Amino acid sequence: MAKLSKKQKEAFAKFDKTQVYSLEEAVNIVKQISYTKFDASVDLDVRLGVDPRKANQMVRGSVTLPHGTGKTVRVLVLCTPDKEEEAKAAGADYYGLDEYVDKIKGGWTDVDVIITMPSCMPKIGALGRILGPRGLMPNPKTGTVTMEVGKAVQEAKAGKIDFKVDKFGIIHTAVAKVSFDANKIVDNAREVLSAIIKLKPAAAKGTYMKSISISSTMSPGVKVDTKSASL
Repeated sequence: MAKLSKKQKEAFAKFDKTQVYSLEEAVNIVKQISYTKFDASVDLDVRLGVDPRKANQMVRGSVTLPHGTGKTVRVLVLCTPDKEEEAKAAGADYYGLDEYVDKIKGGWTDVDVIITMPSCMPKIGALGRILGPRGLMPNPKTGTVTMEVGKAVQEAKAGKIDFKVDKFGIIHTAVAKVSFDANKIVDNAREVLSAIIKLKPAAAKGTYMKSISISSTMSPGVKVDTKSASL
């Protein structure tokens, strides 16, 4: 077993890793045990009682965080020329089509969100091997394939995030920065948890939300009472 660093020992001394805390208590602990020199992300991990291998138990969605993500979101809009002005006015960092499709084929993926139009999807479908593993592939279910590109850009810039259950049945997503006030982190986390609860598949049996933990970059995870998630 790897030896704990001095800071890790200090972090573990500030809470009981076997105890389950309310969301508010857990957030306050995470703020106390974050020792990174940069403004760390606050991450939420939710283990669900679903089998993601079955299509009718896939949990995937998007939510706009009430207090944003705390980071600058770089948005690329892949659109036809008639939509470029709308994308620009909404605050898109990049907009166009063929030139960016070629750049992505060449390995460029220096963006956080890609938004496109239904008519452009045939060209973008070929980029799946590059964009898919990076979580950048546009998808109608998350509102990133739409004719309302301006609205989608504004939502992305305002703090809209996408989440998806992984093959182990866990949703992992960043919900804030450690520098946020505790109440703002709680608000953001609760918004995500509420969205996950609403997306419970009808085919899911037994306990849906099995466990929740919250942590910051490089900090230990703090267990959250699942009952406090639905308040």
